[in-house]
Amino acid sequence: MGTVMHCYAGSSYRPQLQVSQRFPSFGILCSSEVSVSRQQVLKQVDKELDKGDERAALSLVKDVLGKPGGLRCFGAARQVPQRLYSLDELKLNGIEASSLLSPVDTTLGSIERNLQLAAVLGGVSAWNVFGFSAQQIFYISLGLLFLWTLDAVSFNGGVSSLVIDTIGHTFSQKYHNRVIQHEAGHFLIAYLVGILPKGYTLSSLEALKKEGSLNVQAGTAFVDFEFVEEVNAGKVSATTLNRFACVALAGVAAEYILYGYAEGGLADINQLDSLYRSLGFTQKKTDSQVRWSVLNTVLILRRHEVVRAKLAEAMSEGKSVGSCIDVIEDTIGNADI
Repeated sequence: MGTVMHCYAGSSYRPQLQVSQRFPSFGILCSSEVSVSRQQVLKQVDKELDKGDERAALSLVKDVLGKPGGLRCFGAARQVPQRLYSLDELKLNGIEASSLLSPVDTTLGSIERNLQLAAVLGGVSAWNVFGFSAQQIFYISLGLLFLWTLDAVSFNGGVSSLVIDTIGHTFSQKYHNRVIQHEAGHFLIAYLVGILPKGYTLSSLEALKKEGSLNVQAGTAFVDFEFVEEVNAGKVSATTLNRFACVALAGVAAEYILYGYAEGGLADINQLDSLYRSLGFTQKKTDSQVRWSVLNTVLILRRHEVVRAKLAEAMSEGKSVGSCIDVIEDTIGNADI
């Protein structure tokens, strides 16, 4: 979930000090012409992404941005002023930072504990039913320990994570929905702040099928060569940093808005923290950046709650990136950007 910035929902999701931006004004356009033209462009964007030509895909989006029959919302989010925000100011906006920035995946943790308990009870039952000797129990336990060690060493626990995540999606509708909403948050914020989503997966099994990736519950990938070029040059612009921070926090922000707390997204937060450390940020500067990013991201998601819900539905149906963008463009009105 070329080099691609990822934001992950569980392991997850799933990666700007200048906020005021100017965007072209847009008039109300003829609906039939907009629909046909926009959809044609987005189909071509999908083709370029499928071919792996990220530069061509991004160029297509930028070329039709603000033009009649083109796109309106890419990079067009209204953002809050960049300044130092206190925790009290976040609370006044209905945001409890600790509930948002300290995700604990209780659902998968509970599933893992239940599986361990079931394994123990199953072993005891098998011992009683089949009359295994102590030596046979020893060899079986040794074999299971070997498999567990092999997974931990060779696949970084990917096989066990795949099993647990698959069980979570199968038997916990809340977990399944949370992951979808988490990734929809990443996708929507990225598009609205000007980062083109490249693809997404909503489960470990889907990630394995699409990307051959283990130990990933879900993830959204982005066209981020501009970000990588800045990092390689050793100079990350304030605008780029702002965008990255908002996208990284979008998943936990979406969960917080819906459920009052976040379970997934710890990897996203750790990734963002690592970036700040690599840039030499002091703790005070990091706190300032994170608080602004949290406030900005939450307010954007609240403003576009209907859009996020429709986008999540499209993603749950496996729609292409272009189709998901079309949902965003079709749902957001001119007065909302």
